[in-house]
Amino acid sequence: MLANFLVPLHRDGWKFVAAFAIATILLGEFVWSWLWLVGVVATIWCVYFFRDPSRVTPQRAGLVVSPADGLVSQVGMAVPPPELDLGGDSLMRVSVFLSVFDVHVNRVPAEGVIDVVAYHPGRFLSAADDKASEENERQSLAMTLPDGRRLAFVQIAGLVARRILCDLKPQQSVRAGERFGLIRFGSRADVYLPPGVQPLVAPGQRMVAGETVIADLTSNEAMRPGHEH
Repeated sequence: MLANFLVPLHRDGWKFVAAFAIATILLGEFVWSWLWLVGVVATIWCVYFFRDPSRVTPQRAGLVVSPADGLVSQVGMAVPPPELDLGGDSLMRVSVFLSVFDVHVNRVPAEGVIDVVAYHPGRFLSAADDKASEENERQSLAMTLPDGRRLAFVQIAGLVARRILCDLKPQQSVRAGERFGLIRFGSRADVYLPPGVQPLVAPGQRMVAGETVIADLTSNEAMRPGHEH
């Protein structure tokens, strides 16, 4: 647990940590002394939320890694958001749900060139809800892979998330595992795989952004079932 605190913070987190710390001092000094303890706990949680640990990304060509920490909530066929310009056919989608205790720094799932960056305003349903992919606020991104195929990934706001940050621009070249954004505070990330590519993860499996392989673009392996133990 201590190792999770001894890591850099995402740049967006410093202002929140500072605000929590100042509020803690003011509440403890001028309102009620016991509120100081509540404020300390909240400030520690804020530091924990915005942590930005280093990750070791597998480098073999063709691997797709998870864009987010969290649990795989859904695996199945779904029509991608229309702003991605991927057509109306269903593609294999892997959805990763982030709780407020997961690392929220997002990472690029594969090497390639970004060709679509599209923001879509929307609602703030629970990110675990299947309708969240269609109705919630989201930042949609599509990229062209080195072999010419296209892959998409989407940052989706959740029930308490109210801010999506994305640093990527169209025509930007990216590598798998690069940091590219953040969602505050609890959210979901979807990955739409190219046609015919099967996921190597199952619902309930824990993901580590930039490290866990969710698909192999060069493999003909069938989709893996999952079993709890």
